[in-house]
Amino acid sequence: MSLRDIAIALIILVAGLYALRRAWIGVLLWTWLSTMNPHRYAWGILSSLPIAAFAAGVTLLGLVSTKERRSPFIGLPVTIFALFVTWITLSWLMGHDVSEDYWQWNKCIKIFLMIFVTLALIQTKEHIMAFAWVLIGSLALLGAKGGFFTLSTLGNYRVWGPPGSFIEDNNEFALALIMTIPLIYFLQLQVTKKAWRHALNIVMLLCAVSALGSYSRGALLAIVAMGGVFWWRSPKKGEVAIFILIIAVAMIPMLPEQWWARMDTISEYQADSSAMGRINAWGVAWEVALHHLFGGGMSYQYPDYFLLYGKYETIVRAAHSIYFQILGNHGFIGLFLFLLLWIITYREAGWLRRNAYSDPNTLWAAQLGAMAQVSLVGYAVGGAFLSLGYFDLPYNLMALVVMAKKWVTSQAGYSLNKGPSQKF
Repeated sequence: MSLRDIAIALIILVAGLYALRRAWIGVLLWTWLSTMNPHRYAWGILSSLPIAAFAAGVTLLGLVSTKERRSPFIGLPVTIFALFVTWITLSWLMGHDVSEDYWQWNKCIKIFLMIFVTLALIQTKEHIMAFAWVLIGSLALLGAKGGFFTLSTLGNYRVWGPPGSFIEDNNEFALALIMTIPLIYFLQLQVTKKAWRHALNIVMLLCAVSALGSYSRGALLAIVAMGGVFWWRSPKKGEVAIFILIIAVAMIPMLPEQWWARMDTISEYQADSSAMGRINAWGVAWEVALHHLFGGGMSYQYPDYFLLYGKYETIVRAAHSIYFQILGNHGFIGLFLFLLLWIITYREAGWLRRNAYSDPNTLWAAQLGAMAQVSLVGYAVGGAFLSLGYFDLPYNLMALVVMAKKWVTSQAGYSLNKGPSQKF
């Protein structure tokens, strides 16, 4: 085993032992492993071991033995989330091929179970902030690594995500980084040392470079939309505008010809077979939902569906859209619950932004709510072109918002702010 393998193994083992007595440590371990997938970068046997299952196991054992747990149903988004999880399970059982789709349902249900565990165990401000640092920091480190790679290769090679993860593909990885940038800004607002603030500025810049270096067209649209919201929400619009301008000026001359050729296909989608294949897959998803109440199951990518409903071709393709993915997989009811979950989560984040800023003790929650909204805008726009309906980052973000609101409303002497809303 290499030194890298030994270091990762020791961290996992020590954190796992702590989790048996302090179950919330297990949540941090699970989040780190499932988000960053550090064991996938190991060179020995560690890369193939069920490390995430170990983290989940010790966390569940800690959950059973600890008295410091609560009901995970601490907000309306959690109730909608539970209904969504129940519906996709029914959809899987009533779907096209239960046995074939089991692996996907099993993968998703483990992630969703740990979201409920997180809500039950992460309660104090210190726990919430530790969870935020692990979740956001895991992706930030990957983004910084990808940014250095893009700069060192002058953008001639695409950036890819952790092997074997939801975001292994360059497009999915780009969207994850775009969602992470405003969350890094939230972390920057919490630190006081200038060195840390400057370091996080560099990390945000590298994440943006890495996202552009993925050659993802959806990521480009998402970063433009999110950048606009980020600028509008910022109280320092001039500084933010300069920061965005610096990124553009630094990156545009470096982007190779093949990157521009890839982006040009956005306006020429009718001549792009990949784009037309997506449109065909969206049409198939719509027809599957029209004819099947529960949708296709955990997937509607079956040849008979595409033979029956395909308009432009009969080739089986992924939806490449969170909306059509959920629609084809789980029908109109599934899509309704999915959209409702993110609309309510966005509103809850807005509640934090409006009502928690007036008290210095709860200001961090207002800042979290503001940046969570910006991140969700990135997911809503970029996700329109990617199959990331089950990606765990937005669900963890929902958990952060709900836990922050629960903490704010439980503070002694808390009262609703009635003044004008604060912008971040």
